[in-house]
Amino acid sequence: MEIYFTVPLLKILTVDFSERLIISTDWATYLLASCFVLFALAKYFYPKRFHEFSLLPITNQYFFVHGKNDELNHPFNMMLFVAQIICVSIFVFLLFKVFNPSEIQNNQWLFLQICTAYSLFILIKFSLEKIVGNIFSLDVLINNYLYQKLSYRNFLGILFFIGNLFFLYIYSPTASALLIFGGCALALNAIALLYSYKKNGKLIFSNFFYFILYLCALEIAPYIILYKTFV
Repeated sequence: MEIYFTVPLLKILTVDFSERLIISTDWATYLLASCFVLFALAKYFYPKRFHEFSLLPITNQYFFVHGKNDELNHPFNMMLFVAQIICVSIFVFLLFKVFNPSEIQNNQWLFLQICTAYSLFILIKFSLEKIVGNIFSLDVLINNYLYQKLSYRNFLGILFFIGNLFFLYIYSPTASALLIFGGCALALNAIALLYSYKKNGKLIFSNFFYFILYLCALEIAPYIILYKTFV
């Protein structure tokens, strides 16, 4: 007795196979674990300082205790700064993953490029502000201002750390979710800057013209250039 498998065989042969591209994010797990280690070390070696730092959204006691005499390159600041760079770079990578996935597939070094660009942007901007402060003999004021900005952005780095965990392992990132989270982070950064300006209100109003020049040249223009570069 002969058995024909012609029809099933034809069905099997005519099945369309679609390529499924899976982008591994194991490296992001290792980096986030490294950030967690940095936070743990900062808390372990400087417990009181870390506690006061964690209360930044509620009180500015941290600046009264640590903002006057501490150096910007204090180990506590540096550990949080490195974590900030990593967390912000991962978030920008997620933006590329949603808005321009072909770039991730074609450029395996994209994250390193983002991380390098962000680091250089912050360091160059920081250096220019230090130079301006030195030229106008405002070193103490500029150092306090930079210390406040660094502290607030390091705190935002912790928020980005939490956000990255959420988008990588709990909720698949969408365009609207990433934009909302990024918009909230920018809003918090703007609020922190406004607080710093308010604290130095008398000096700003007495030198309002120079303040406007500083605001346009070193606070607004660099972000416009950075946005144009990414676009």
